[in-house]
Parts: sequence; structure tokens; C-alpha cells
Amino acid sequence: MRHFFTPLIAFALTASLPAHAQNNEFKVGFIDTNRIFQEVTLAKTAQTRLQQEFSKREKQLVDLGNALKTSSDQFDRDQPTLSEQQKLSRQKQLVEMDRDLQRKRREFQEDLNARRNEELEQVRSKANRVIKQFATDEKYDLILQDAVWIAPKHDITDKVIKAINANAK
Repeated sequence: MRHFFTPLIAFALTASLPAHAQNNEFKVGFIDTNRIFQEVTLAKTAQTRLQQEFSKREKQLVDLGNALKTSSDQFDRDQPTLSEQQKLSRQKQLVEMDRDLQRKRREFQEDLNARRNEELEQVRSKANRVIKQFATDEKYDLILQDAVWIAPKHDITDKVIKAINANAK
């Protein structure tokens, strides 16, 4: 879920500022949300939780894939000596194994995505609370995220990461 800042919005924001606010400095900050989700302690902890939660299932999928490959290789070696009935039976067995593996991979991916979204939403929610407080404390008029380009002087990502990490402790 990305938010896009357009020049039209910038114009509308600055044009709608009260006259006294235009006389004062308009303070803008930019946050790189990708960095926040990679560098904030909460996000790292969430990633570790996900890895611990799903590593066993991921290993099972790898083992099932290896078993299917082994069975397929064995079938290729045995095929010249098998009767037609044995060939059909083994092919059917391989197709069922493959179908089962694909189903389990889909379920795994769906479960992983759902849990990742839950974890990221928790991080996003906590980060937004800290960012709002940071903006109030530091008297920012506008904080943007995910802009196409921003002057480095407006990038406050490092400060926000420190604030989020400090708030998490």
C-alpha cells in the first residue's frame, strides 16, 4: 500500500495554508518506508517470528519436493523394465505427489502472506503513532513517504527509525 505524493497535492497544500503559516517556515520531512520496515527493531523482530513460525513447514515442503524428485528419477530409471500397468500406476502416483506438493505450497504461501501482513500492520500501526508524535514534537507541517524524489535535507528516516526503536524499548 504505497502513497503517492503528486505536485498537484503539494500545490493544494501550500496554496491552502493560512497566511500566517506561509510567513513561517513550512517544515517538510520525508520517510523511506522500505528502510523503516527493514531497519526498525520491531520489523526485525517480526521477521524473526515469521521465520521461526514457518521454517518447519518450509523444510517439510523442501523435503516433499526432494522426495518427488527422487521418485521421478527412480521412475525414469525403472521405466524400461516396468509393465504398462506399473508405468501407469507410478505415473499416477507421481502426479498425485506433485498435486499434493503444489497444494501445500499454495497453502504455505497464503498462510505466510496472511501472517506477514498481520505482523507488518502491527509494525505500521506502531510506527505511525511514533511518527505522528515525532512530527508534533519536531513541529513538522507535512511528512511524506515513498516519493519519487526528495532532496536529502528533507529525509528524516534515520531520526524516525531512532525514535521508533527508542519507543519500542
